[in-house]
Amino acid sequence: MVVLNITFKIIIIRQLMELLSSVGKSDVDIQAFFSAKQYKQALLDLITQAKRRIYITALYLQDDEAGREVLHALYKAKIANPHLEIKVFVDFHRARRGLIGEKAHLGNRSLYLKLAEEYAEVIDIYGVPVKSKELLGVLHLKGMVFDHSVFYTGASINNIYLHQEDKYRLDRYYLINSRPLSNSFCDYLDFTFVESELCPLLNRGEITHYSKATVAQLKALIKRSSYRLAQCKTQQNVIIKPVVACGALRNDLNRSIRRLIQKSETSLLIFTPYFNLPKPLKKDIIKALKRGVKITIVIGDKTANDFYIPEEKDFTTIGIVPYLYEMLLQRFVKRWQKFVDSGLLTVRLWKHECNSFHLKGIVSDERYHLLTGSNLNPRAWSLDLENGLILDDVDKTLLPDLKKETDIIFANTEVLTHYDQLDTVADYAVKPKKLIKKIRLTQIDRLLKRFL
Repeated sequence: MVVLNITFKIIIIRQLMELLSSVGKSDVDIQAFFSAKQYKQALLDLITQAKRRIYITALYLQDDEAGREVLHALYKAKIANPHLEIKVFVDFHRARRGLIGEKAHLGNRSLYLKLAEEYAEVIDIYGVPVKSKELLGVLHLKGMVFDHSVFYTGASINNIYLHQEDKYRLDRYYLINSRPLSNSFCDYLDFTFVESELCPLLNRGEITHYSKATVAQLKALIKRSSYRLAQCKTQQNVIIKPVVACGALRNDLNRSIRRLIQKSETSLLIFTPYFNLPKPLKKDIIKALKRGVKITIVIGDKTANDFYIPEEKDFTTIGIVPYLYEMLLQRFVKRWQKFVDSGLLTVRLWKHECNSFHLKGIVSDERYHLLTGSNLNPRAWSLDLENGLILDDVDKTLLPDLKKETDIIFANTEVLTHYDQLDTVADYAVKPKKLIKKIRLTQIDRLLKRFL
């Protein structure tokens, strides 16, 4: 604890110096990217160009073509610059298993160990066990740091997120150049996961210090850790506030999300891949509609859900999830059809061939932006470790990029004018229909309320 206290004091001093030195300066630029292919190219370019540090946080870095390409790029960057500091943070549990349905897979850790033996250079890959079991919560932090730039996206690293082959999973991608912001991200990761010695290295032999006790210690540390940067300001007069939180109680990110909606006056744009709004958030949205705020909700069609299983493939229990989300959406639209009819509520369903949808975030009154990895669902609300960036775009300088981004997204959406445009259980394929009928609706609600 003495070491942690000293580290904490050093962080505070450095953050204060950064804040004082940044007053009146224009050291932040914001750039948006608009496709998974652009995300991949930007990621590889940032790795190649980094001079001092690379910190990558992702739910997972997959053992597939794209994941291997990124890891090899990291090792090559280390070879070219031996002084380059490289730290990767992934969820501990996800790293030790394959994708859902790949029972024979040994997990991504096998790749990390293999490359650690192949290269003489050393990079650190940490497994973060937010909870004792993956079902109870995962590392869902976003934001990769390259020198003094923060590359913020909800995407992880694998073939589909990087559009390596013929399919992609669309997300949002923003590059923010800021010394104070990047330092705050790195300080949080170092303080919470590295100096605490509570997160095992996944690319160093046997894992010897993972236990229920260390998970409990880490959980307690996460609860009291936060970014030590209040806010920073861009040359376009955009104020950025980073927020990190975990758990249902005293959750600053959840409170910030609710404030964005509660204070909205004219318009709200909401992105979520899984329609399962927490009750407080749903109430805030309804209140906003009742006071005349125009709300657009952009959601992936059930076939654009990452859990969707096409009819020609073997159906497993997890494949029921997209249908449950659609049932919740239909129930919501039916309940509030009057707002759809009046033009206050617009629901857009995204679908593009066999690709999937993973967008998250909020835009309020075309001024306040939330960039986040949070799915705006009960799991994000109370279980996972989440973060976000709240942007106050006073002069609305981000609108051109936002318009370009939404034009691309909306091009593949269908506007719901009536709830009967959505499929019902009677319309579903035989296997999902059969499974849904076996489960009482109250059980579905209870399951979704907490874990999905």
